[in-house]
Amino acid sequence: MCFSATADLVAGCGIAAVGVACVARTRRVVDLPMAALPLILGGHQIVESLVWRSGGGSGPATVAWAAIALPLLAVWVPAGVLCVAPPSAVRRLIVPLVLGVLTAAVLSYRLATHGVTAEIRGHTVGYAVSLPASEVLVAGYLLATIGALLLSGDRILCLLGTLVTVGAATCWALWEAEFVSTWCAFAAVCSLVMYRWVRGRSGSPDVSRVSVAG
Repeated sequence: MCFSATADLVAGCGIAAVGVACVARTRRVVDLPMAALPLILGGHQIVESLVWRSGGGSGPATVAWAAIALPLLAVWVPAGVLCVAPPSAVRRLIVPLVLGVLTAAVLSYRLATHGVTAEIRGHTVGYAVSLPASEVLVAGYLLATIGALLLSGDRILCLLGTLVTVGAATCWALWEAEFVSTWCAFAAVCSLVMYRWVRGRSGSPDVSRVSVAG
């Protein structure tokens, strides 16, 4: 997520503040799940600052981090996108949602029965979860989250999906090298994109939508 406890805390508070602004500006109940996404991402980074300060391990902060990152977001993102999708996109968004629910069910079970541990590795934190067919679960997770954004039929949400794709690939490469974790920077950019989306929804209901073949 970020390269130190302080960086995680500062970035998390900033992103959460954007999330509060998004929720406060939201005028439609169906928009709330997506508007609250920066709030979740900010809280997630604040939780990781506690993982840093505890030196890793398998304590409550580590479990909370994994619960948000894995099962929660696997369902939250596709469900939120489905809530705000234009009618032409609803049918195709059922697939990411189903994948998210199935993936989240497996991840929740593994977290409950096998736990999760965190290890501080220089300027990164490594998390270890025992997963069966991990490649399949990762694919399901990415298709559920990034796939839902890219299939949303909304210009700004498609941009968000592209940013998340680039950010995930970049951060994964840096994390694998155990160089530095930079997701907090991408999360901050994504939170600003979400604020732009909320402004568009509250000002001109259809300003951010584009026509995509169903």
